[in-house]
Amino acid sequence: MAVSAKSALAAATAAGERTDNESLPALVGRLGDDVMQLFDTKLSLLKVELKEEANEYARDGVLIAVGGIVAAIGFALLNVALAFGIATLFANVDISQAARYAIGFVTAGALYLVVGGIMVVTMKNRLTRQKLVPDRTVAELRKDKQWLKNEL
Repeated sequence: MAVSAKSALAAATAAGERTDNESLPALVGRLGDDVMQLFDTKLSLLKVELKEEANEYARDGVLIAVGGIVAAIGFALLNVALAFGIATLFANVDISQAARYAIGFVTAGALYLVVGGIMVVTMKNRLTRQKLVPDRTVAELRKDKQWLKNEL
């Protein structure tokens, strides 16, 4: 943005808008207007950048929710099947049918809790790697601050 402000100033000078006879209050007023326009542009950039990041977080949040739902459905269906499968392994053991089913459900439940936990932790880590600071806006503001220091 600083480059465009410099080029606008050069264009104004070339067009004859700025003369040596221009008063100091007019120059200060024009500088104030240019600075306000610069900050308005920076604010617009910040809004766009924050909106992009919010959309990315929302999309990742939806994917986490969908992963949780899929894991829950898989947990329910496979847990029942696995529980019955484990119960058949204990067919020759002298325990009740209910105890066999209980052993099967506990084993399957532990397995799916581990898998679901891994999915949740993986997505959480992915979200924490994303930066919350709008890098482009911060870089532009630093450039503008330096430009203002050099000009004043």
